[in-house]
Amino acid sequence: MSGHEGDRGSGGSADGGSRDGGSRNDGSRDGGSRGFDDDRRNTSGRQRSASRSRGDRSRTSQAPSERRKRTDPARMAAFDVLREVDESDAYANLVLPPLLRERHIRGRDAGFATELTYGTLRLRGRYDAILSSCVDRPLPGLDPALLDVLRLGAHQVLGMRVPVHAAVSETVGLARNRVGAGPAQMVNAVLRRVSERPLDEWLSILEKEAPDALTGLAATESHPLWIARALREALVGNGRSVDEIGDLLAADNVAPRVTLVARPGLVEASDEGAWGDVDLVAGRWAPTALRLEGSDPSGIPAIREGLAGVQDEGSQLVTLALAGVPLEGSDRRWLDLCAGPGGKAALLGALAAQRGATLVANEVAPHRARLVKGALAALPDGVVEEVRTGDGRDVGADEPGAYDRVLVDAPCTGLGALRRRPESRWRRTPSDLAALTGLQRELLKSALDAVRPGGVVAYVTCSPHLAETQLVVSDVLKKRTDVERLDTPAVVRSVVRAGAADEIPLSDRDDVQLWPHVHGTDAMHLMLLRRKG
Repeated sequence: MSGHEGDRGSGGSADGGSRDGGSRNDGSRDGGSRGFDDDRRNTSGRQRSASRSRGDRSRTSQAPSERRKRTDPARMAAFDVLREVDESDAYANLVLPPLLRERHIRGRDAGFATELTYGTLRLRGRYDAILSSCVDRPLPGLDPALLDVLRLGAHQVLGMRVPVHAAVSETVGLARNRVGAGPAQMVNAVLRRVSERPLDEWLSILEKEAPDALTGLAATESHPLWIARALREALVGNGRSVDEIGDLLAADNVAPRVTLVARPGLVEASDEGAWGDVDLVAGRWAPTALRLEGSDPSGIPAIREGLAGVQDEGSQLVTLALAGVPLEGSDRRWLDLCAGPGGKAALLGALAAQRGATLVANEVAPHRARLVKGALAALPDGVVEEVRTGDGRDVGADEPGAYDRVLVDAPCTGLGALRRRPESRWRRTPSDLAALTGLQRELLKSALDAVRPGGVVAYVTCSPHLAETQLVVSDVLKKRTDVERLDTPAVVRSVVRAGAADEIPLSDRDDVQLWPHVHGTDAMHLMLLRRKG
């Protein structure tokens, strides 16, 4: 549980449109998904959703001609994904691709379904605020399926290049097909009210009606207010201007491009045949990063063979930084304390192989440990000492001083990766922080106990929230006299690609906070710590 999910337990981890509402999904995460349990929930949710839809249609009073009215498969797929996300706590990037394959939706139709799904999820808060002005009852009182239809229609009208008449007509057809003839009439009336104003006018109204500027910005840029407040505080706490909050929130609504990692020693960007016919360009910061000029990496030979992976450039940078810290003495045994689903572990293992070191990958969840094993399968023999299933909080006590380098990719709220997991912003609550920050402290303490004197620990979160980053490190170090903070920005500058050291904008602090609106990466946080000898 890191970055994107908060229920994996101790030792789990992940790397895990602008104002016009445009979006696309690229699946660009650090190597995996929540795992097999999610897949089962997704399947069962889809079955329940389909059953409910059939039942609803059988109970309507539609005339035969109305019952034959259908919308296109792409819109129905988008609706079904939204219902599964809501009903089964599923993630859209796990549900949509197999659904498109099952229904043989390809090409432009698949692209339309993807844009419609992810754009609606990202901008749900904006559309709910607009719909509240067009519906004569509180939105929470609406049937959830009907509300999802209205959101899909609002995104087509205000966030996509769909003619209004087509957006309204097709969404009415979707409503008739999925929720009934009566609700379809309401959808028609509401969407016509939505279409009476262009997006800019709606956004202006939301800003004027808000009690303060941040509340208005949270509504227009589609973030829960508590998250907008936390991100604003994180900017200030990292020495950045409070005025950047608008750009940061807007960046969360732009789908990231697919970024690949070329795992050192396994594949190079120049290797002919490894990348197929896709167009690749070098990443901005990490020497291992390649940006895919497209959205589907599954057909790339290097990806299929495990020589490369899909991994955010910020995730690559923090891993490279851990390996880049100079050490005196032994440098033979490395640990990824919270390894699932395996993206950082695979990069760390490739770097370890080049140094003659070995890697132990620990993961608390058995199904995620299996994902880690798959991610590490292409590494040379002898590099992976063990992929174990265990509680990361116990490692320091069980193996004190046993490792030279330790990565703690701690479970977190995932507020740094909202552009990748659009549904996450609507699931997280402030109450999640208490359990997560307690776990983060325990994991960091365990890592510091597990590293040898003179060794180094990288504390990483995919969240800029001050409670999960600076405060966790400060609280743990208050109780220890055997740990020193390293100049983390200097280490990061030492590992970026040639010519980028003077270009990458980093603060004067001793930790590193990356930002989507500044660095084009997820908002990864990194603090490098050395155990004193």
